[in-house]
Amino acid sequence: MKKNMGAIDRIIRFIIALGIAVLYFLGLVSGTAAIILGIVAILFLITSYFGVCPAYIPLGIKTFKASKE
Repeated sequence: MKKNMGAIDRIIRFIIALGIAVLYFLGLVSGTAAIILGIVAILFLITSYFGVCPAYIPLGIKTFKASKE
């Protein structure tokens, strides 16, 4: 798959995932909310690592700027 996420988009997703992890480990979220937020955090980490967001594809969103080489 071609990358469709720019650097800022990837950083924001990583920070949100990190924030969710902090909330969980501090015990501020629990139960069903913790499970849902945990899944969101894992998805954000995966998409930020690979630079591809499957939800962007059908919507035609692309924040990745190809370098001019």
